[in-house]
Amino acid sequence: MAKRKIIKINEELCNGCGLCIPNCPEGAIQVIDGKARLTSDLFCDGLGACIGHCPQDAISIEEREAQDYNEKRVMENIMKQGWNVIRTHLAHLKEHGQDDYLAQAINFLNPNNIEVPIEEREKQTGKKQTHVSGCPGSRVVDFEKEEGQQKKKSRAAKEESQLRQWPVQIMLIPPHAPYLENGDLLIAADCVPFAYANFHQDFLKGKTLLVGCPKLDDIGIYREKLSQIIKNRNIKSITYAHMEVPCCFGLVSLIKSAIAESGKNIPFHQSIISIKGERRERRE
Repeated sequence: MAKRKIIKINEELCNGCGLCIPNCPEGAIQVIDGKARLTSDLFCDGLGACIGHCPQDAISIEEREAQDYNEKRVMENIMKQGWNVIRTHLAHLKEHGQDDYLAQAINFLNPNNIEVPIEEREKQTGKKQTHVSGCPGSRVVDFEKEEGQQKKKSRAAKEESQLRQWPVQIMLIPPHAPYLENGDLLIAADCVPFAYANFHQDFLKGKTLLVGCPKLDDIGIYREKLSQIIKNRNIKSITYAHMEVPCCFGLVSLIKSAIAESGKNIPFHQSIISIKGERRERRE
């Protein structure tokens, strides 16, 4: 093995927030046992896209003996995660001037019948396309234009709101609020009610709502607030409803850690919503 630049994660500083994960499209990082871990030298390109997204400054670049970065292995891993992650990875390579790796990635896409990247499509069609980069959760999507026509929808009867309390933002809810006692908590990423049409009846009915964005808000405040609520209130169950985009998954380990630290046996499950409003359950 030759020496090369590769990320290093300081376990003492890492709090397991998971914010580094959506900023590593190569899939080199996972949260395991409450800490971010480099899962394979093969997947880490050493460019450090994850560093600026760690609130604990737990990630750095070091030069050490490591297996060579393998673009083909990375693409095999990324392909399983869908086109949004592929697109983010290609943009990541382009932004860092990694032309050789970018060419290898494109060569991988073509024989696997996967859509070629934006730049190559422009060369083929002569038409300028909108460039997309950054977090897959920020990708702009117009479903009506993508599907080519507006779907006919039946007009549903007016439904009543199932909201039981105010405020609903995690940042604003007092940890000792009386409505938390004996409650079934619904922690919802704030995009979910917009993506999932029947949110009030299927999710909110009978539950105490906590809303937040694990990408844009202060995850440290989330950790402290949720830990206080779970520790000091009798919570019957916790449901985390979030979008399928990677940045939403960072809150999962935080909730699990808060439950574990409380010493309580609280049922927890996830409801994952696709950006087209489809629902999947994942019970713990």
